[in-house]
Amino acid sequence: MNLLNKNEDYIFEIKSQGYEGEGIAKTEEGYTVFIPGALTGEQVKAKIVKVKKSYSYGKLLEVIEEAPNRQLPPCPVYKACGGCSLQHTTYETQLKLKQERVMDCISKIGGLDPSLVLPTLGMENPFRYRNKVQLPVGMQKGKLQIGFFAPRSHNIVDTPACLIQDEAADKIVAIIREWIIRNNIKPYIVDGEYSKAGELRHIMVRRGFKTDEIMVVLVAAKRTIPATNELIEELTASMTAIKSIILNYNPKATNVILGEENTVLYGEDHITDYIGDFRFKISPLSFFQVNPVQTEVLYGKALEYAGLTGEETVFDAYCGTGTISLFLSQKAKKVYGVEIVPQAIENAIENAKDNNVDNAEFFVGEAEKVIPQLISKGVKADVVVVDPPRKGCGKELLEAIGEMAPRRIVYVSCDPSTLARDLAILEERGYKTQKVQPVDMFPQTAHIECVVLMSRVE
Repeated sequence: MNLLNKNEDYIFEIKSQGYEGEGIAKTEEGYTVFIPGALTGEQVKAKIVKVKKSYSYGKLLEVIEEAPNRQLPPCPVYKACGGCSLQHTTYETQLKLKQERVMDCISKIGGLDPSLVLPTLGMENPFRYRNKVQLPVGMQKGKLQIGFFAPRSHNIVDTPACLIQDEAADKIVAIIREWIIRNNIKPYIVDGEYSKAGELRHIMVRRGFKTDEIMVVLVAAKRTIPATNELIEELTASMTAIKSIILNYNPKATNVILGEENTVLYGEDHITDYIGDFRFKISPLSFFQVNPVQTEVLYGKALEYAGLTGEETVFDAYCGTGTISLFLSQKAKKVYGVEIVPQAIENAIENAKDNNVDNAEFFVGEAEKVIPQLISKGVKADVVVVDPPRKGCGKELLEAIGEMAPRRIVYVSCDPSTLARDLAILEERGYKTQKVQPVDMFPQTAHIECVVLMSRVE
């Protein structure tokens, strides 16, 4: 029974951490209270802000007794932004929390042994790791705001510097900020609402980790913006690494950031970067992993788990632009990549060609349909790699994999809950989970990636 009242303050003992990093308290009656910003072992004061039948949310007001792993968040807008939900605890604790989350999911959802989950592979420097930033541009009470949306709103938290983004992006945004003010460029978001008179929607900056090449994208609600020549001169004079400045046209009143129409204002229509020894072209709409250091760790682990000798045929389901496919091609006889997004497959074919990879073939379509078609034509894989979106694999694909009976499955996941569900399904179809390796792709946040090795039980 719920004994808590909305908008009243209570004292709580924090017993554990939730999947988003929030502290979890229980009343004597077993009623659950989630308190963002609180840590296990702390005594806190919180105001109840949301009440449901079986749980409620509290707003942290005061930490009465601190946990030894609490630290002062280095970001000045940490509380308002909400993006880095774990910045108030040590990095060592963050890695442990992520391992525990994966253990909890594969145990409770998948019914598997939690000891299969290895310690999280973290970063030597867990800041300034992102190679892409996308910042909304708005006006709040007559003042220009460039930063990130506050949680569950279109109110922009002004962020002159973001500690998980590349430092070059901070410098570029500072130049654009002055240019907007000087030329009276109209932001698209005004007091949390879309403006019909608005011109500039977002600023996107991408930087090649190994090439140092920089792309700047102005996302606009109109096909032209005043004074872009002036901005180009300022940006290129200040930063010689800028190789591409693009105007992206997005007139739709939508939360989707990029439109489909690009105009090159300066330089090339792409920049390049490397993952391992492979070179990739990156356009404004290209998907490319945002943490290049940990991407090599993740893909290296996937290649290790695949256990290739040069004689194997490999299926790469949800292959995207072919990044994992190219990694696998180094040690496979043949790789077949499948992806539903046509432009991604075009990029994958181009990436294979640019890297002189001739043992990878790519198909457009749903992995759930294309892979069974390949199997019906007599193409069978020794190893299957899946890297699905957050919702996990389609059941038809899991059934097709089970029927084909490859020796090994390597599952790359961005969501431990759907991962655990899918592992349980595959275990019912003749596979045994060997090990689960969490990789910290997004330090300071609650997100976690995993690489899993499954073997066929004969």
